[in-house]
Amino acid sequence: MYTTINGFLNDWKQEASLTLQVLDKLTDASLSQAVSDAQPRTLGEIAWHVTQSVGVFFNQIGLQQEIPTPVAGSASAIAEAYRRASESAITELSANWTDKDDQLQEPIKLFGFIDTTVGGVLNTLVRHQIHHRAQITILMRQAGLAAPGVYGPNEEETAAMKAARSQS
Repeated sequence: MYTTINGFLNDWKQEASLTLQVLDKLTDASLSQAVSDAQPRTLGEIAWHVTQSVGVFFNQIGLQQEIPTPVAGSASAIAEAYRRASESAITELSANWTDKDDQLQEPIKLFGFIDTTVGGVLNTLVRHQIHHRAQITILMRQAGLAAPGVYGPNEEETAAMKAARSQS
């Protein structure tokens, strides 16, 4: 749970950067990769969901954010919309909230039925993003893309590091 605006902003900037690394690797062709035959949700749909959720969560705490409209088949549109949504959320939060107001401790009903605090909503937003980012990286592999290492090197990055060490 976040207790300071700066604590959230530091975490958000790191996680948003990691999400952008993933979204920037998507291709238009990869967006149609489905979870499975039984679960037809696609990589593109999940990526748009992550992108739109930034505004949805921020709107829940009273910071009016635009919810981007999906552009079918455009990986670059997803990454750019996410970049704008994240930057707008940071700007809005930084400009309007301070820790002196103790706003993070205010009780709220997330989506009208989940009892939490404003800090809890921000915590849920970060965890939500991490959850779906992991789904995206799995679907990237299924679509034939190498997902970037997020919290450490991926398979290809590890192999390159090992090869570089053996060359030394």
